[in-house]
Amino acid sequence: MAISSMKRRMVLRAAVGLAVASALPGCGFQLRGSNGSYTMPFSSIYVGFPDNSALGTELKRNLRAGKVAIADTPAAAEAQLVLLGENRGKAILSLNALGRVREYLLTYTLSFAVRDPKGVELLPATEISLRRNMAFDETQVLAKESEEALLYRDMQADLVQQIMRRLAGLKIAAAK
Repeated sequence: MAISSMKRRMVLRAAVGLAVASALPGCGFQLRGSNGSYTMPFSSIYVGFPDNSALGTELKRNLRAGKVAIADTPAAAEAQLVLLGENRGKAILSLNALGRVREYLLTYTLSFAVRDPKGVELLPATEISLRRNMAFDETQVLAKESEEALLYRDMQADLVQQIMRRLAGLKIAAAK
């Protein structure tokens, strides 16, 4: 008797779960960033990052994937992304009982503005600051260096997505 009651409950739960899962796509639900594309309010942009900037390269790649042309000069673009500052930091977050580092705080801060070809600000100076905690073990220095590099790459990818969302949200017609 108890087994059939448990089976009924399991079947009912599975049916409810299946119904919810099949209804979500029908209502238009979609995970944020799941398709990776944004509709930009401009067709070309000048990205003012140095040529050797990994962040600039990743941002340009994402913009090109969104069918936005990357201009060679600021005058040739409908919008200009101006880099105001980029800074990576590493600070001690906590120490162990012996006074040795137990945890670091990694930071990545980017400041930028977006202007039109005439110099009118479409997006005023904006600062994005990301932080990650990293546990440290002095017996695994090489592994922790690799982890630090991985965390910075993760923050860089997060910065690119935040920039893309802010660019997609620009109102160019209202700013002119």
